[in-house]
Amino acid sequence: MQDRVNINVSATDYEETSKAIISALRRLEQMVHGENDFIVTDSEFAFGWHFYVVCVNLALVRKLSDQMGPDFEKIKGKTLEHKFLNWLDQKIPRENCRIKFALKEEMESSKYGIF
Repeated sequence: MQDRVNINVSATDYEETSKAIISALRRLEQMVHGENDFIVTDSEFAFGWHFYVVCVNLALVRKLSDQMGPDFEKIKGKTLEHKFLNWLDQKIPRENCRIKFALKEEMESSKYGIF
């Protein structure tokens, strides 16, 4: 089983944001010569928001890090996963919708225990 970065996505518009995420990740795959390195789940709608998960192979993230070199290290974040999350966040346009990203593992281990 491959290691993955699991990202919880909260968005007001599933169609637009999922298309933007898929487009950004496909461009990333082309850039680093990856293939079938991510999955976007269907959404669940609640409280005016769509909630879904984006799973990205850690190998794809490492290829991005290697290719960007020092520029990747300059991205805000403590870990490789946090830096990737911030990189992806910068790639998504926010016209007419709101979107939030969070690492799934961090939400599940929340001190508040609500996930």
